[in-house]
Amino acid sequence: MKPARLSLRSRIFAYMILLILVASILIALVSIYQYNEQSNDYHEKRLERKEDQIRSHVNYVINKETTYVVSEENLHLIFKDAIYKIADIHNVDFNLYDLGGTLINTSDTSIGQEEIPNCLSAEILNNLNTLADKRYLEEITIKNGQYQSSYSIITDSKSKPLGILNLQYERDDSFSNNELKEFFRRLGYAYIVMLLVAIVFAYFISRYITRSLKSIGAKLDQTRFNKRNEKIIVENAGEEIFNLITAYNGMIDELEESAVKLAVSEREQAWREMAKQVAHEIKNPLTPMRLSVQSFQRKFDPNDPQIHQKVDEYTKTLIQQIDTMSSIASAFSNFAKMPAQQNEMLNVVGITRLAMDIFNEEYIQVHYEQEEIIIKFDRTQLIRVITNLVKNAIQAISSDRKPLIDVRVFEQNGNAIITVEDNGIGITKENTPKIFEPKFTTKTSGMGLGLGMVKNIVETYNGSITFTSEENRGTTFTVKIPKN
Repeated sequence: MKPARLSLRSRIFAYMILLILVASILIALVSIYQYNEQSNDYHEKRLERKEDQIRSHVNYVINKETTYVVSEENLHLIFKDAIYKIADIHNVDFNLYDLGGTLINTSDTSIGQEEIPNCLSAEILNNLNTLADKRYLEEITIKNGQYQSSYSIITDSKSKPLGILNLQYERDDSFSNNELKEFFRRLGYAYIVMLLVAIVFAYFISRYITRSLKSIGAKLDQTRFNKRNEKIIVENAGEEIFNLITAYNGMIDELEESAVKLAVSEREQAWREMAKQVAHEIKNPLTPMRLSVQSFQRKFDPNDPQIHQKVDEYTKTLIQQIDTMSSIASAFSNFAKMPAQQNEMLNVVGITRLAMDIFNEEYIQVHYEQEEIIIKFDRTQLIRVITNLVKNAIQAISSDRKPLIDVRVFEQNGNAIITVEDNGIGITKENTPKIFEPKFTTKTSGMGLGLGMVKNIVETYNGSITFTSEENRGTTFTVKIPKN
């Protein structure tokens, strides 16, 4: 394991400085956001006040001052001169449109006559008609600056709509921007001072923290497990360092005792592992033998005209499993070659049928795409491969779902393919890399040797075994065996 590029002291120093920089950036971002929010809120409220003043004056002209009949058709006459007077009094420019969105009159705006639309868009008219307060606000940006344009319905004394009032409001953020620049200038001075102080502080703190660790490191470099080691003694150690030293000194005391116990334990563990492996491999054929005997007992009928044929089939199944047990017992001394490899020309379809005879579950479906696929393999080992995969599939299905296992045998690209698919609980991503490891299992029983043994057997004959799985959906194991 390579050491880190930066020492602990350098990392403590760097992290403290980084903390100051991150804090300053966050404060700057929050300040910008706050200033923008305040500016937006200010302009929105100011526009609302201006609009209320204009609307009040417009209503006064309509209801009190005009001598014309108040109607949409006379709106341009009512405000022919009054529009300029209102704009001068309130120091804001506005436009009047009829209800269809056509420009009626406008004051001399600072935007320029060419910038005023003669006809409002359908979007503005639709929003005015659909919004509850009959008011619509939009942001517009032109070469002269940024503006807010407010649209609202004006009515007569009987609340009958007469036209559309359009108020043009220029946003002036110069004061707010100057304030923000001044704030950042002062904040920058403050953080420069803070950064200088933090650099000096971080330097001394990092030296103080790592001083005890350097002393411990020097002692650890002298530690050897093949000789008597001295204990570490550091004066005035902090709580964490003291606990570390105490743990190390305790380990030194236990090391000598552990050396003797370890040698004895390794020998005992080796015998236990061998016993577990033998028990597991002997148990595999015992299970199908038990199932075969139980099935024979349940279906036995001395008056059945095919009784002799069935007895012969059950006998062959038991003999096959007994041969497997004998092969395991005679060759278990060498795990990599267990059982002894024998090359036979076998029909995978026929062997699969023979292996599946021991399973009586109705939810197990077997499909053969052809009647004969010849490979060079050991008969007993091929039966073990199939029965192990099917047995694992049965155990992978929880009791809360309707079980379904699909076994398929077919030929593809010069290989014999055997797939075993179940609708069980699936394999988690965490367990995927360990699934073929010896002694790994997620079941409450079993030693976890089955899939590891299957993988060894298949790879002995230049084959491969893979799987795909989806949690809570099921798993599919695929065995590929070359025909040549």
